[in-house]
Amino acid sequence: MRQIPVDTTGAVVMVAQPPQPKIANRQTGEVATDRDTGAPLMTVDVMFVMNGNAEILSLTVPETGFTGELTTGTPVGLTGVVARPWENEFNGQKRHGISFRAIAVTSLAADAGKPKAA
Repeated sequence: MRQIPVDTTGAVVMVAQPPQPKIANRQTGEVATDRDTGAPLMTVDVMFVMNGNAEILSLTVPETGFTGELTTGTPVGLTGVVARPWENEFNGQKRHGISFRAIAVTSLAADAGKPKAA
């Protein structure tokens, strides 16, 4: 599958919706897993601001890829973001889009409230 690297340098990124399990089967509630590692997958919505434009992106991230507390509004750093075009057909209707995946999402606010050593 084609993957397109996403350059996040120079972007301001913050959590729009905290991480939630990515559901593979809505009928059974089965959580999606990474094909290579077997790790459970999560989705997190982030606000991605670059060059005066803001977008909400839904990222798929392995459960082990989260560092720090990720609540709404938390500034974060993204590692290894790729975009993947997709297309499918369901009941005769074609759909297409772009999915986003990251290796890690790291809170940048983790040290903000801690006093600095003199």
